[in-house]
Amino acid sequence: MALLLAVCMCTLLFFPVKASEEEELEQIILEYEKYNTLFSAIEDIDDAEDNGFRIIEEQSFPVLLESFLDGETEVHFVPVMYEKYNRLGILITDSRGRVLYKTNQLETNNRWLGRMQQPTREIAAVSFQDLDLDGQTDIILITDCADGEGEETEGIYKVGDVLFQKEGGFYRDWRISDKINRFNMNKSAKFIASYVRDGNSTEILYTAATLDELVENGFQIVQEQCYYRSFEKQGFLQVVPGVIRMAEYNIFMIYLVNSQGYIEWSFQPMGDYDNLYALKGMTCRDMDGDGMKDIVVLGRYSYNNLDGELTVDTRCSIYYQRTDGFAEDREFEDYYQCTTEDTVSGLVDKIRAYWGWTVEND
Repeated sequence: MALLLAVCMCTLLFFPVKASEEEELEQIILEYEKYNTLFSAIEDIDDAEDNGFRIIEEQSFPVLLESFLDGETEVHFVPVMYEKYNRLGILITDSRGRVLYKTNQLETNNRWLGRMQQPTREIAAVSFQDLDLDGQTDIILITDCADGEGEETEGIYKVGDVLFQKEGGFYRDWRISDKINRFNMNKSAKFIASYVRDGNSTEILYTAATLDELVENGFQIVQEQCYYRSFEKQGFLQVVPGVIRMAEYNIFMIYLVNSQGYIEWSFQPMGDYDNLYALKGMTCRDMDGDGMKDIVVLGRYSYNNLDGELTVDTRCSIYYQRTDGFAEDREFEDYYQCTTEDTVSGLVDKIRAYWGWTVEND
């Protein structure tokens, strides 16, 4: 059985559940078996809609896949969506619409473990490239996902995946897919290719222990915003903002480094944005009136919206110092929408006013 069924069965075996919960798990298993039966029944392109799957026409392409030709000049890549549960499937068909290969074992179908419903909304990008340099074309797949429904949707995020071609089929390396998404290398097909084919990676941004490790692996420090500050509960630390350039993207991070060069704290102000478009400024000052310095970052970040258009947003990130570290702001960001006219000094006044504290205390 596939992953969802295995998760449900493990739950039944190892965790005592009430009768109602057991019935719910049994219902999930039945629904998954029904869904798998419908997907397995797709033998021709016309079977897809008959079995409840929507063909995603705008992301269907003729493509040259070497191991599938067998007299054909090209085959067709056809994604389908089981909309009841937002589960994606991939079909490879011949010129007559006969299914040569199909799979629903995709990273995007495993975001909410143990659930039939998944957060997949649409396909963001598809690319056909030889990533493992074996002479056969592989498939890069990026989907747009969103937690929540309707007005409660909590923003779009990307999920990347790679299907490596083998003779008459494809396989996934879950370790590669895990790193693509865990270390935010899912921004674009170019980004994924830079990691899988060329060996570049942003992993060092999250695993480095020292500033030297970062610099040795391509981290470029923004020198004009790099300085030492005395943080009351954290000690005397160097504030080090910078980027790693990968594909066409600048991945922005900020580190607090101690006098021995070890990283004490790290922050990622760009969140789920694709690229640092411009760093407008930073400051380390008390924002909420508790007598401890906080960190304010004002930046412009770019991304491609659902229509594929380049969009640039201005965002203010605040990290409040606490006795045990730093806490990222969630309240002021909801209260105030930044514009291109905002400056760091102007935001300091707005943030302090929001917390009801306007005394200069630098």
